Amino acid sequence: MTDPRIPARAPAGTPDADAMAVTGFVLGLVGLLVMNLILGPTAVVLGALALLRNTSRPGRARLAVGLGLADVALLACLVTADGTWSWSLA
Repeated sequence: MTDPRIPARAPAGTPDADAMAVTGFVLGLVGLLVMNLILGPTAVVLGALALLRNTSRPGRARLAVGLGLADVALLACLVTADGTWSWSLA
């Protein structure tokens, strides 16, 4: 029997939600340098799914969403600036 004075804890996130949060974060970081078009939206989706599945790493999932959006914004700046879909060194 549980003690009614002790508040119930929220159910912990599933391991796959935690993995989604970490994977989205890593993809968002890498997407700042390469393959913005693919890695950015993937990081956003993984971060959002991790948040919906109650991950135990919500900060990392939010960072995944933020970095994914930054990837897409960076891609838009690159396309606007010089008409390319990737970094150019020249």
